[in-house]
Amino acid sequence: MVYFQINRIGFNCGYSKNKCPKNAKNCALCIKNKLKELGFEIDSNLEIFELDSEEKRLKLEQDIIWQKFLDVLNIKTIIIMEKESGLTLLNYDVSGVDVDASLLSGFIQANIIFSESSEVSIHKAKSMFEYHFYEFQYKNFNILLKDGKYIRVCLILDHKASDEMRNNVFRFLDQFEDHFKEEFVNFQSSGSIDIKDMVENIIKSFYIDLVFPMTLAHSIPPLELEKIKRNLIQKAIINLAKELISTKPFFFVNNMLNSLKKIVHIEPNIVLYEIYQLLEKRIIVPTPIETIANRIETLQEANHKRITKIKSISSIIIDDSDIDNLKENIENIDEETAKKMIREFMKKGKTAEKELVYQVTDKEYNKALLIAKEFNLKEDINKISQKIFDLESKSKQIELNFNIEMAENTEKNGDIINSINYYQKALKILESFLIYNIIDPRIKKFKKKILKLREEI
Repeated sequence: MVYFQINRIGFNCGYSKNKCPKNAKNCALCIKNKLKELGFEIDSNLEIFELDSEEKRLKLEQDIIWQKFLDVLNIKTIIIMEKESGLTLLNYDVSGVDVDASLLSGFIQANIIFSESSEVSIHKAKSMFEYHFYEFQYKNFNILLKDGKYIRVCLILDHKASDEMRNNVFRFLDQFEDHFKEEFVNFQSSGSIDIKDMVENIIKSFYIDLVFPMTLAHSIPPLELEKIKRNLIQKAIINLAKELISTKPFFFVNNMLNSLKKIVHIEPNIVLYEIYQLLEKRIIVPTPIETIANRIETLQEANHKRITKIKSISSIIIDDSDIDNLKENIENIDEETAKKMIREFMKKGKTAEKELVYQVTDKEYNKALLIAKEFNLKEDINKISQKIFDLESKSKQIELNFNIEMAENTEKNGDIINSINYYQKALKILESFLIYNIIDPRIKKFKKKILKLREEI
């Protein structure tokens, strides 16, 4: 006989409360009896929650996902050991904490042997399924340990494990041993094991991809896009994700939660639930850190080859090197060369400004200013400083106009969260940039607008 335990299943009794033949009295007992009729074994640990509305059901799902996120943030390392020998089969690092798996394995093995052969008690915690766990301290970490038939699962944690994590470890161990039974049996005779598929299983079982770097799918199916447009939070998540990956090739869930919190006061578990829905549909795509690192390395190599290929003889003038490189070269030039370099940098900056490439313009002007200051060329310092100030003013004005226009358009389209985001960006420019007077009436107007839109959510 194969025996299963089913967790978090829903049950529709088939009656509304006003039409219940038993007048909706003692619903829990009624459900237990019906489950027994269906062949379920009911014990004292069974918990029944009444969800009399869609809102309560949604709230329960949001809380479940939030707890999974908190649990994965708590995990530092997951180690799979061979049960009898204590040898490490797999050491999966979740958070970058350096743990000596061999040393830890020895420590664990010694503690378990000692506890089983003496009256000394290692604290054991019961899960809702009444299966025991070992829990103890190792350095500054908490250890959660569960033995199976072939292996031992060890979680290195920041804090004590939640009940949900313990239950998850129990479920994981059961399916993990069943799935990789052949590999574990072979290891006992050969001493070798292939862990590739095991890592994927661990990631999926413990929801570790929630802390992976995230990016957006290259394309979103039209039907899903329409659903996102009707969901204010998901729409805001997508737009914020586009902003975040415009400066880096990825973003993290925590970045998204913090960004949305600054825009509108929505509980983080609600936002995370919507992120999770987009993850499930592969609209937001998690990517292992190793893959991101390889992409960055490949990109850096490509950029290096491109720069080397187009590098000119007069590298100090033509090369788009950073300020630090310029500082190193500046010691080897005379004043005449310095003036020539200033003219070259200013010329490149003006060309970029005409093409509205303000980032390049700013970079070239600052190179020229650095040289002028180094040789105390006061006239050049004043001219270049004014150019940089004017450029910042122009750039900020364009940015301000863009954010105001986007705020007004998104407000008209009912996209409230993104409208608040753009109004906040416009407000930040007005409040922080010196060319604007503090009594600018738009500051007060935008603050009122943000409060009003928040009330509408």
